Amino acid sequence: MGMSTSKRAIITLVLVAGFGGALFFALRGQQQDKVQQIEARAVASATALKGVIAVDVEPFFKDPRVVKVLAAHKLPVDVVRVGSRDMSAKVVAGAAPDFLFPSGVVAANQIVDAARKANLPAAQSSPFFTPLVIASWEPVAKILVANGIAKPMSGKVYGIDMAKLTAAMLAKKRWRDLKDSSAYDVSRSVLVSTTDIRRSNSAAMYLALTSQALHGDVVSDRATAQQVTARLVELFKRQGYQENYVNGNFDDYVAIGIGKTPMAFIYENQLVNYALAKKGVGTDMVLMYPQPTIINKVVFVSLNERAKALAELLANDAELQGIAVEYGFRIADTQRFMAAVQPTGLAVEPRITQVVDPPSFEIMAEMIDIVAKEMTQ
Repeated sequence: MGMSTSKRAIITLVLVAGFGGALFFALRGQQQDKVQQIEARAVASATALKGVIAVDVEPFFKDPRVVKVLAAHKLPVDVVRVGSRDMSAKVVAGAAPDFLFPSGVVAANQIVDAARKANLPAAQSSPFFTPLVIASWEPVAKILVANGIAKPMSGKVYGIDMAKLTAAMLAKKRWRDLKDSSAYDVSRSVLVSTTDIRRSNSAAMYLALTSQALHGDVVSDRATAQQVTARLVELFKRQGYQENYVNGNFDDYVAIGIGKTPMAFIYENQLVNYALAKKGVGTDMVLMYPQPTIINKVVFVSLNERAKALAELLANDAELQGIAVEYGFRIADTQRFMAAVQPTGLAVEPRITQVVDPPSFEIMAEMIDIVAKEMTQ
């Protein structure tokens, strides 16, 4: 006997209802998966990237505009300041930060080496940089020019021969001993003031430059490092007390002036930042570029993919690059940097062509240790 129409209708309804229910639950399951994925992404984007940074970039990361841009790109950060030479100790498997942002390639190479030993993937990039320079005064620069140690480059920009300067300092020349020194006729020794080498990267780079000047090449072996550093120790000892924080030396240059600090070894970005903030500089303030000098890269070391995304943002976001320039850093766009500095009246060299690399971190560590031990005696 055939099935009645009413029975077939009921079975059809049951099947449709069953299929519809299964479809409903399947769709609801997919929606829940999507919601969970969105929530997971939201949690990840709200989770701050843990970073260890050098003091040089601390004001940049504290800038409310930077905080806002990073948040908008779902890359907020939680940073702690650590000395660049101490950062490699933070690279420990299972407890490493997401990124490290040291001052200088020496510290960056040390970090990458530690990451390799800990089996952590490390990628490097340098979103901004600054050359090491000597902040000085027009009367001092003119005396150095008269004595063949410096030469005018453009406007109020000077190039300084590091080999001749190092020789004059080691010969214990005094300013009044130099030819045409009436504008700065003092008995002070010709010395460049630095921060404390035991704590400061800039002072270590001064040691790197003077060692290259004395040796005639980058120091690359322990025996040479020991021999050269033994001669250069006096340049640090004869300075007397040295400030142990990055701006201490620069603050003396700005606040006390030519009497205490005729020549200060600094990062260019320190004086550029000062000029931009003050909308100008003192009449006699000039920059002297060591020939050769060292370019201090602030190196971003990423230890995961999200940190890599942050590195790319720092290097490519127009607003972040502009803020870096406000803090005195150079960026890949030289014209943008020069255009920002020009209204302040501070003369800077557009392109730094005479550049050397510092020694390896092992050699630098040895050289710093020799000076540090002598400083405590």
